[in-house]
Amino acid sequence: MKKSPFLNAPQPTTSDKSIRTSEKEVLKIILFQPQIPANTGNIVRTAHVTGASLSLVRPLGFSVSNRHLKRAGLDYWEGVDVTFIDDLFEYLKRTNRRPIFFSSQASQSYTEIQYQTDDMLIFGSETEGLPSIFKENWPENFVTLPMKKGARCLNLSNSVAIALYEAWRQIEFKPMSQNS
Repeated sequence: MKKSPFLNAPQPTTSDKSIRTSEKEVLKIILFQPQIPANTGNIVRTAHVTGASLSLVRPLGFSVSNRHLKRAGLDYWEGVDVTFIDDLFEYLKRTNRRPIFFSSQASQSYTEIQYQTDDMLIFGSETEGLPSIFKENWPENFVTLPMKKGARCLNLSNSVAIALYEAWRQIEFKPMSQNS
């Protein structure tokens, strides 16, 4: 694994065949090909204050050294376990953690499921959402945040915050990081 000079986090390469076995059972936020640096920076802040981990699926729509990303995340980057994934589908096939996909196209509400301490909360890119291959393989794991009829979608960082706090509430706000 390569180390990111900015994020101080391991970056799996395409050739990585294993998933870290030392991963703590914490809620994991996964952003599929995020495009807007300020959203990702805000999500880093949310991960920091909750203790959740964060994975970014490449390609990203920005550089991790982007000044807007740094500004939005301020000094929170060092306190967050941030990793990079090159192939989310392969990653999900190899893990035994449950993926929960958030999509405006789902019918089940995000409040209708029972979250577990090691769930992976997966969000699509701001411009494209999630590829259909995920719904084809995990249709029962898709949930949505209710919105008024005709609304397109919520901002990504708001969606992550709403979903993460519901999951954390359901697991009774159990500490999610070594520093908790």
